[in-house]
Formats: sequence, structure tokens, C-alpha cells
Amino acid sequence: MENKILKRWEWVGFIFVLALGSLSHFFYEWSGENRIIGTFSAVNESTWEHLKLLFFPMLLFTIIEYFAIGKKYPNFIFAKAIGILSGLAAIIVLFYTYTGIIGTNIMIADILIFVIGVAIAYIVSYSIIIKGICNECKGLGIFLILLMLVCFLLFTWFAPQIGLFKDPITGGYGFINA
Repeated sequence: MENKILKRWEWVGFIFVLALGSLSHFFYEWSGENRIIGTFSAVNESTWEHLKLLFFPMLLFTIIEYFAIGKKYPNFIFAKAIGILSGLAAIIVLFYTYTGIIGTNIMIADILIFVIGVAIAYIVSYSIIIKGICNECKGLGIFLILLMLVCFLLFTWFAPQIGLFKDPITGGYGFINA
């Protein structure tokens, strides 16, 4: 019965992240380029900024889910941290692989990659929870989530000058030319 409840929560989370992540692509623009909003949503078309579309909605839903059912699972936070990392990694690998092969990006492929990334995040986290992997790793999970959070907040304001952070349209990084 507990697995059925967890599975239902994971499906709701998957849909929540897809919906909120898709909308958050536009939050910065809709807010009149408010930098506080931009800290948590994409401020340009760089790959890094698009990773926020998965990270922040999944973090929000993870917090909600933790208080609803997550406390029952000793590895819940660790599983979510590894799930988020897996989804982010999948997006990066899939995007750079297909654009490297064809030499450009295609919006429908980018959207599909986002969906796949979110699916991978939830499949990985669900699998870790169900298998009871690393039940003693709550502290590691918290550390990983906080590290990702700090990176997303910091690198929007002070983006490293490398391709992952470069807006292919403006050539800017983070809030620079956003």
C-alpha cells in the first residue's frame, strides 16, 4: 500500500515539475526582468539557466512531498538529491550529444529532453527509495541539495565564462546581457 501511495506522489510530482518548469521558463520575462524572480527561473537561453526548470520545481515539490510522506522513508532526501542530479545530468548529456551531432538545436527536441530529464529524476529517486539504498545518507542528501542550490543561486549572478553558461542568442552569461 505504501508503494502505491509513493508512486501516486511521484506521478503528481512529475506532472507538477513539468508544468511549473515549463511556466518558469517565462517567469523572468513576465516579471519585467525582476532579478529576484530571475534567481529562481531562467534568465537567458543558456543550458545552465534551463536546468533551473527542473531543479527549482522539483526542489519545491520535494519539500511538499517530504512533509506529506517522505518522513516515512529514511533515504527520501538522498533519493531526491540523486534523482535531481540524474535528471540534470541527463539534460546536459542529451542536449550536447544531439546538438553536437546535428550542429544546431530544435525546440521540440529540447522540450522532449526536458521531459526525459524530469522522468529520469523521478524514476531514479523512486527506485532508490523503494530499494532502500543508502538509508543512512540523509545528511549527504541535504548536502547535495544545498550544494546544488548554492550553485544555481551563485551562478545566475556570477556565471563562469564557459559554454554551459553562455546564452547562445546574446552571448551573455547569467544576468549579464540577460
